[in-house]
Amino acid sequence: MRFCPEGRPFIVGAIVLTLLLWAIALWAHSPALGFLTGLSLLATLFCVWFFRDPARVIAAGDRWILSPAYGKVMQIVEAVDPESHEQTWVIHIFLSVFNPHMQLAPIDGRVTKVTYTKGKFLDARDPKAAFENEQNRMEIEPAPTSGLKSRVVVTQVAGLIARRILCDVQENQSIVKGQKIGLIRFGSQVDMIVPPNVKWRVKAGEMVDGGMILADIV
Repeated sequence: MRFCPEGRPFIVGAIVLTLLLWAIALWAHSPALGFLTGLSLLATLFCVWFFRDPARVIAAGDRWILSPAYGKVMQIVEAVDPESHEQTWVIHIFLSVFNPHMQLAPIDGRVTKVTYTKGKFLDARDPKAAFENEQNRMEIEPAPTSGLKSRVVVTQVAGLIARRILCDVQENQSIVKGQKIGLIRFGSQVDMIVPPNVKWRVKAGEMVDGGMILADIV
């Protein structure tokens, strides 16, 4: 199993703490410390599971948009982008603490703008979270061969528990679909704005994997 590099300090720290508690519990013959050791072991296993980086098969070709996250589709709606004033589709994906939490590039292209905004830490399932929570917005100019009529925007949204957004890309950086572009720690939401010329393969309520095909470009 692969792990996200950002998770190594948490995993190593949890392992060290578990071993330390285990050694002290044996030396002191303390049932209470033995119980704490068990809790620490559970925390270690949780960190290992949370920061896993599953193997992915990225579909070749340009005529589709991939999922930027692992999680549950909360909503797919038509909307007007408040910045570009263009007609778009918006998909909201909820990431529970049991989902892998890295974000992936949905298309080939170039990152034209990265905007980090401080905010609240509402539950990621709250309809207001996408507007009021701390977030990081990545605007991607699609490759000319994609057939997309305008940019794609991926937004990392912090949640009630998730209070650390990590971004792996910079402005003017070229990216390829399926590439890791960021990570959010411990429960969150990922939103994506796409042009109107797509046909969705998924609907609200479905579970999606990072890198799977979400929509065809038409």
